Amino acid sequence: MNLKKKNKDKNNKFNIKAFMVDAKKQTIHFFKVVKKEHLITKYLKNNVLFLTFVITCLINSTMLRFFTMHTTENYLAFKPILADVSILIIVGSFGYLLKPKYRFIYYFIFDVFFTAICMINSIYYTFYTSFASVSMLSLTQYIGEVGDAVTENVFELKDLLYIIGPIILCFVHYKLKKRDYYAKIDLKKSRKKKALTTLVVGCILAVIFTVTLSSLEVGRFAKQWNREYIVMRFGIYIYQFNDAFVSLQPKINSMFGYDNAMKNFKEYYKDKQQEQSNEYTNIFEGKNVIVIHGESIQNNAINRKFNDVEVTPTLNRLTREGMYFSNFYSQVSVGTSSDAEFTFNTSLMPAQNGTVFVSYFDRKYYAIPQFLKDKGYYTFSMHGNNADFWNRRTMHKNLGYDKFYSKETYKVTKENTIGLGISDKEFFKQSIEKMKKLNNKGKPFYGLLITLTNHTPFSDTEKYGEFDVDIKNGGLTDKETGESIPSPYMEGTKLGNYFKSLHYADEALGEFIKALEDNGLMENTVFVLYGDHDARLPKKDYNRLFNYDAATDEIKTEEDEGYVNFDDYQYELNRKVPFIIWTPDMKGTKLNQEITNVMGMYDVMPTLGNMLGFSNKYALGHDIFNIKENNIVVFPNGNWVTNKVYYNSQKGQYLTLKEEAIDENYIKNNNKYTEKLLAVSDNIIVFDLFKKQEEQEKEKFSNEGE
Repeated sequence: MNLKKKNKDKNNKFNIKAFMVDAKKQTIHFFKVVKKEHLITKYLKNNVLFLTFVITCLINSTMLRFFTMHTTENYLAFKPILADVSILIIVGSFGYLLKPKYRFIYYFIFDVFFTAICMINSIYYTFYTSFASVSMLSLTQYIGEVGDAVTENVFELKDLLYIIGPIILCFVHYKLKKRDYYAKIDLKKSRKKKALTTLVVGCILAVIFTVTLSSLEVGRFAKQWNREYIVMRFGIYIYQFNDAFVSLQPKINSMFGYDNAMKNFKEYYKDKQQEQSNEYTNIFEGKNVIVIHGESIQNNAINRKFNDVEVTPTLNRLTREGMYFSNFYSQVSVGTSSDAEFTFNTSLMPAQNGTVFVSYFDRKYYAIPQFLKDKGYYTFSMHGNNADFWNRRTMHKNLGYDKFYSKETYKVTKENTIGLGISDKEFFKQSIEKMKKLNNKGKPFYGLLITLTNHTPFSDTEKYGEFDVDIKNGGLTDKETGESIPSPYMEGTKLGNYFKSLHYADEALGEFIKALEDNGLMENTVFVLYGDHDARLPKKDYNRLFNYDAATDEIKTEEDEGYVNFDDYQYELNRKVPFIIWTPDMKGTKLNQEITNVMGMYDVMPTLGNMLGFSNKYALGHDIFNIKENNIVVFPNGNWVTNKVYYNSQKGQYLTLKEEAIDENYIKNNNKYTEKLLAVSDNIIVFDLFKKQEEQEKEKFSNEGE
């Protein structure tokens, strides 16, 4: 036995050695053939147009990741490059089925198509810090009315770089045609073989890419709500194709997945604890409520001064005298202002695809105006813009407003227009007259006033009034005269123009409050103000704001004393907006305080509802005075923030906000909570679950009655 085994091992060693020798010979022979036939060179020469198509489109997709997500870890990552290459090779393979002289048209069409994908997403990301969705096609009808905001605040020179791809393809085609290249390679019998071979290579690369994916990546790909994460892992082309499918799926079959959605909905609210009463319960019951939807107001302007002049003196006073929630975040998605309205009124998150106001306006919602109507209130909304912008005419009625006063009910002239429409001062002035009539109805009222002047692009500076954002005595001197001159500081920047615009809007707000008081409209009235979302301003302007050296008119570097590191995390945290509750007699009472616990827009309804004497058992947020320091604010892209941590779901990284150790279970549990909350909220909207739940309850009650 031992002898046989030994001989067997010897034979094995001999066979392996022979195999290695043979493999070496074959390899040498292969490279000799390659060298002799110049196969690589031959392939490159015979497939110039195809390779140009693949390379230009790949450069564009890589460039997109560079311009949006900025880090080499993202734009040079292996997975998205492999995903993009596989898609491009598969699409390009079908070009071989055409005659060489017609292939250029095929490749040009798809090169333009892929270029458009990159270009649109580049522009879109600049404004929304997210990637475009097919579901947003329904919103193109609104672009005309905010055209200046798009061209001045969004479109940048970098967005033109993508068209270099199609230009290069055209140039290559011209050169090839001039050399009579297509006639030389027109071998009909090889077309199908080339197409099939190229298709197989593309499919093999796609399979290799697929097997590298983790279960987490596959799960997030299917849900699609974390768009930046998907582009980071799957590339822009696969993301866009998947987005098209996900966006159209609810439209094609709104019942798809209904049973599972209803099951998760019931389980979620079965386990959710109902809000408890606290020291603020019913404190404002029966009072009138005036809500100001403050366009693009951010916290960073509050208590800020230029040359000892306050940017927002009115807001500063309200924060000192009222209840100021200083760690408050908007939770908007692509629906911006309409998303803020929706979440404020319903305590639900924005839709994952499209916007609720446009795509899901016909669903059943539980909203603040409806709850107050049930308590005998007269409810109204006012906005100096077109009633059909964001489909407000229809949606406001669905939310429970008795009356919507839109642009058609205001006198709008060229003289009283600033930016996108009627100036805030004129809007408030005309609104007061309408509210005086409403006050005589003998009912408490709830009114929402949506401001407009402080809307991007903040370019109507000559109409904002005098407010300088330079530094008068910064240390600069005129080289010729030696006299002191102002340091420019924020003059000429978008952020500087924003402060000018907000100073005007704040002044208009102060005049409005005075008019309310003079006309007796603040008697027995609660004044509420929230910023709808951040102003979407460039990070470089904030770097200038925090790191400007007035004495040298230069920006400090990391090596300079006093340098402030304003990175991506600081930019996100800087997007906080104000939420204020104020009455003239609040100063000096228990209501006169600053609440620093983190809070989101979806927490307004349960917090304010408790004060006004109503509750919504389906609210996703919490009464901040019940949950306090344990609150979590979830964002539509899967990021979240607590008092301890800001978590970036795209990067899978977090920033600690307190000096204490963070347990990994803390991150894991909050991630699970975030995913569940986003899924439940979207299911409620897409499948109209509130309506379905009501129908089931009525049917159950009817059966029990029998």
